[in-house]
Amino acid sequence: MGLGAATLASGGALAACSKEPGGAGRATDVTGIDAILPAYKPLDLVKPDIAGVRPVPDGYLSYPKSLVDAITDKPGKGGQKITAMTPWWGPTPPGLGNNSYYAAVNAELGVDVDFSVQDGNTYADKLSAVIGARDVPDLLCVPSWEYPKIPRFSEAVAALFEDLTPYLAGEAVNAYPMLANLPTSAWRHAVWGGKLAAIPWPNDGAPFPWALFYRKDLFDAQGLTYPKTLAELLTVARQVTDPAKGVWAFNNVFDIVQMIHKVPGAEGGWRRNPDGSLTHKYETQEYRTALEVTAQIYKEGLVHPDLVASEGGDSKQLFRSGKILFMQDGPGAWQGMQRDESKVTPGFNMQPVPFFAADGGDPLIWSADAPVFYTFVKKGLGEERTKELLGVLNWAASPLGTKEFELLKYGEEGKHFNRTPEGPVLTELAQTEIADQFFFLAGRAPAIIGSPETPNFVREMITFANAGVEFLEPNPWQGIKLEWPSAYSAVNQPTEDAITDIVRGRRPISDLDAIVAEWRTGGDVGREFLRQALADNNR
Repeated sequence: MGLGAATLASGGALAACSKEPGGAGRATDVTGIDAILPAYKPLDLVKPDIAGVRPVPDGYLSYPKSLVDAITDKPGKGGQKITAMTPWWGPTPPGLGNNSYYAAVNAELGVDVDFSVQDGNTYADKLSAVIGARDVPDLLCVPSWEYPKIPRFSEAVAALFEDLTPYLAGEAVNAYPMLANLPTSAWRHAVWGGKLAAIPWPNDGAPFPWALFYRKDLFDAQGLTYPKTLAELLTVARQVTDPAKGVWAFNNVFDIVQMIHKVPGAEGGWRRNPDGSLTHKYETQEYRTALEVTAQIYKEGLVHPDLVASEGGDSKQLFRSGKILFMQDGPGAWQGMQRDESKVTPGFNMQPVPFFAADGGDPLIWSADAPVFYTFVKKGLGEERTKELLGVLNWAASPLGTKEFELLKYGEEGKHFNRTPEGPVLTELAQTEIADQFFFLAGRAPAIIGSPETPNFVREMITFANAGVEFLEPNPWQGIKLEWPSAYSAVNQPTEDAITDIVRGRRPISDLDAIVAEWRTGGDVGREFLRQALADNNR
């Protein structure tokens, strides 16, 4: 969890930042806070080629031929540089002063944005450290899957980040038309403590947290096909694993194995039973079975050894190089990897395994409908500086069909990309300098966009995503913004660490009962919190 989170958990750095007793949590019916949300003003710039079944975004097979210059005035004032922190799952790009992508974008902004790009695999540790030290940058990107790990995060939001309600609520957002183009459903999640606290990054891909990718090109070469049952998955995994050739089946696929066994996933693993009681996944037989199966996968040596001892191995690189043939990852990993690796490995073809249940029946798919990232603005910078930062975020929210989008996504023409009839093609310099830094700062209207390097991606992605929509797990807390009690947040990561030890053979499966019993010291607090949230909102 990192020293920052440990400090928060022990009532340290931020314990005195709230006048109210900390850690009780808050459940807000987001349908009742529309009065403080930005007024939605859609920009109709490009007609889609393929419709997504909601919540799947629409698809665009090719890049627009004509672009709109959406923002004519530079948002920056040309003064003090803006500091920002974002994650990246790849090599760290050169910094300000040595990066021509920064130079090109900052020239359009009229102010320098200086990024601290952090390893996405350990981003929670960095977040915990900067929050615990109260040393946050002007703009802080927080992934939606990371902030629940940080105890007292809601108190941190109140203490460290600006209340954006006066700047963006209702018609006030008209000063930032790109932000007004973000869907209301995304803004509802960006409310903490009854105030608009962040800029959301709406999910712009498949509405699932995980997919199981496989190397279709290597499967085809061996006359194999993707599995449709758990038995088939294990059979093909044993078949492709060959340590003598340096090839293994998997990275860590525990979450996928849980979905295969229909383990509940709503709000981190909760299920509402017919009698109204709540059960966490740790308490279910489905979870125990998934744990046993995954532990067996590790025991049989089907996971690449670089990934067994720690989280330090690079799953993506192992998958790219054919050292593992299956990879659990978010759907967002697909297009970029397909684009980049196809330039290195002719015929490279990664595809998602269609979702399935253990017995081959209809799957249960966890849902990821919340924004992917949130960007918070440092508190206490003053009205003019806050407006400048919001102007920069407005620029970064420019959607497909604008010149601003092209620059933030692809960089400078002739340097970072070359224009072709099919769309922009990135250069080697772009691979070095662009780490989606500005892209991560703010969301934009969701869209799945094709490129010359990935000509089949849009159709394949939307076909895959549309097929899964009907199997999305219902969420009883849909429409309620949950700010977890600190006692519940504090037990989650230690519990997951202990379960990881079981999965990887460092502790016996029989320890699960004791681990879950210890988890209940905070888990029951979470259970009562969720029960009350349903009661208070007449669910």
